[in-house]
Amino acid sequence: MEIDYAFIWAGIIAFAVLTYVVLDGFDLGVGILFPSGRSESDRDLMMNSIAPIWDGNETWLVLGGGGLFAVFPLAYAVIMPALYMPITLMLLALVFRGVAFEYRWRTQRWKRVWDMAFFGGSTLAAFMQGIALGALVQGIEVENRAYAGGWWDWFTPFSVLTGIAVVVGYALLGATWLNMKLEGEVQAHMRRYARVLAIATLALIGVVSLLTPFLDIVYFQRWFALPGLAFSLVMPLLLALTTWKLFTGLRDHHDITPFLSALSLFGISFVGIGVSFYPHIVPPELTIWQAAAPESSLKFALVGAVILVPLILAYTAYSYWVFRGKIDPDAGYH
Repeated sequence: MEIDYAFIWAGIIAFAVLTYVVLDGFDLGVGILFPSGRSESDRDLMMNSIAPIWDGNETWLVLGGGGLFAVFPLAYAVIMPALYMPITLMLLALVFRGVAFEYRWRTQRWKRVWDMAFFGGSTLAAFMQGIALGALVQGIEVENRAYAGGWWDWFTPFSVLTGIAVVVGYALLGATWLNMKLEGEVQAHMRRYARVLAIATLALIGVVSLLTPFLDIVYFQRWFALPGLAFSLVMPLLLALTTWKLFTGLRDHHDITPFLSALSLFGISFVGIGVSFYPHIVPPELTIWQAAAPESSLKFALVGAVILVPLILAYTAYSYWVFRGKIDPDAGYH
């Protein structure tokens, strides 16, 4: 049986992207919610909840981007010129956000400045990720195996909508994470935020899902013809079940259930994007096989991935295990 290395690598890249979204999504969400902290001690607790793990979460962004460059070079060569501005702004925002982690603990005079850098970097990074997603979903113009669109093709009403949806969704992840990690009044405060953000996230998921099939006839056919029609019937049921678990968990003051439910919303949405895209990696032009590197390169890179990915998973699991449980207000990142 012949092994489809391009398909395997598409799965690895998709896994890395999804893992980045669900892990870095909640710590970006904490940054988005940062100004809602009612006191400096509340904001310190919010930052301490993610301080031990935030940089490890971003490992998956490097894996996804580096893997795309290594194994799907044509896709990388098309996507980067098309999304140069949002990707550059996202990376700059992540830099400012990372610096804020260090500097806000080292100064009193400029602490408010670094608080705003943490909030602004988190929000801008999330918004640019949503913009890039929307631009990719709406399609990238390709001619002679190169990007043929304009400088501002990434900036459309649909991409702005997806940008807002990602910001709100990440804020929901952040609120449910803080509900899980904190106690007392700040936990109750975040639980109230989570209810509002859950409603907004579900509304935005609904609007984006309704618009996506009409962006391209290929999307419409995938969702409303077999086998995609099966997903069209199953996905609303999964969303309904997840939504029920999320709201009942918040109502009953559960710690873990709301967070896992919010993560599931992102996982279900990611599967929906996959149904729309497959087998394209740059819709509507390039399939994963057209964009893949030579098979010898895919084989060589796969050896490294087989070693590296389990190591990253083990390190990530270990770090979350070490820093499990509630945050101690008297200990933290200083």
